Amino acid sequence: MKQRTLFLLSLLLMALLAIGACAAPVAPSEEAGSDTAETSEEAGDAASGPFTIGVSNNFVGSEWRTQMIQDLEEVNAEFMDQGLTNELVIENADTDAQGQIQQIQNLMNRGVDAIIINPGDVNALNPTLEEATAEGIIVIAVDQEICAEGVYNVVIDQKEWAKTSAQWVAEAMGGQGDLVLIEGFVGHPANEARMAGVDEVLADYPDITVVGRDTGGWDQATGQQVASDFLASLPNIDAIWTQDGMAEGVLRAVQTANPDEWPVVSGEARAGYLQLWNEVLTERPDFTTVGVVNPPGVGASGLRVAIEMLQGGQVDEAQLAGSCGNSLYVPVPYVVTSDNFAEYYAEVEDKPASYVNDGFITQEDAAAFMQ
Repeated sequence: MKQRTLFLLSLLLMALLAIGACAAPVAPSEEAGSDTAETSEEAGDAASGPFTIGVSNNFVGSEWRTQMIQDLEEVNAEFMDQGLTNELVIENADTDAQGQIQQIQNLMNRGVDAIIINPGDVNALNPTLEEATAEGIIVIAVDQEICAEGVYNVVIDQKEWAKTSAQWVAEAMGGQGDLVLIEGFVGHPANEARMAGVDEVLADYPDITVVGRDTGGWDQATGQQVASDFLASLPNIDAIWTQDGMAEGVLRAVQTANPDEWPVVSGEARAGYLQLWNEVLTERPDFTTVGVVNPPGVGASGLRVAIEMLQGGQVDEAQLAGSCGNSLYVPVPYVVTSDNFAEYYAEVEDKPASYVNDGFITQEDAAAFMQ
């Protein structure tokens, strides 16, 4: 009897094991439920930072670029206080296109989440930047527009910027006379856009003749020398149009040459130029010029947009503009004219001559670029 009982119990146990083996398995999603939840939580943390932002700048021989980096650091400090970012990873050196490609590769190797780049070439950087975007890195070009796929430009409209001062010069000339153009780096994206704007304005003034054109390399001393050479060789110049980074040098060249009739001179919204403008007014109360703000803070504006995107924001494509359709235009903060000169001079009277009149968008403005 005992043996039979043991036998029956063995059969019952085997039956129960068979039923267990045939039971429906736990679905993978259910089985991994806790792990999935942890992964989702980790993804949420990644989307909220802290993010690592890289900066690529290929031109350090400019006060404007120095201030751009300072603005980036200032705004990034706000984000660091919020736990959104780490210290900026900055590649900052005078270099050519190949050198800037190396800067981009260095930033990619550092594992940055976004790159803010002031590009030194219209096309040469594009393949490397497209590599970065293919790896999921957000790339924002500032100061000048490029057409790399997946890259967004956060810029002022450089063409319109130049048209503002070129139009002022044309009108100050009375629509006729001999004009000299002193431009920045030939081939540089911003310079090419600006000169296209100048050409567009001059097309409406057939009685204005361009009698000289040269580059001052966005350098005050070089701009002064180029202007001095023109003033010596072309004594009847009616006007000189130039860009920021050179206008103070150009005006000093005119002041030194001191012709009987000063040519019309376009200016810049920089402390040194406004201080010189004020000095000239003490001797020539009828002196007029213009300064269109080209804000170094555009780099910080680009950083603000990048932060919105890193947190999941999608750019509103209806707001994209530019020849390649990938530009978000931030406004020129203001234009300094004889009418408002006293106000803006008071703001920079005691600042270093290298200080550039500035401005950048708020985080709310950056969010307004998103869908």
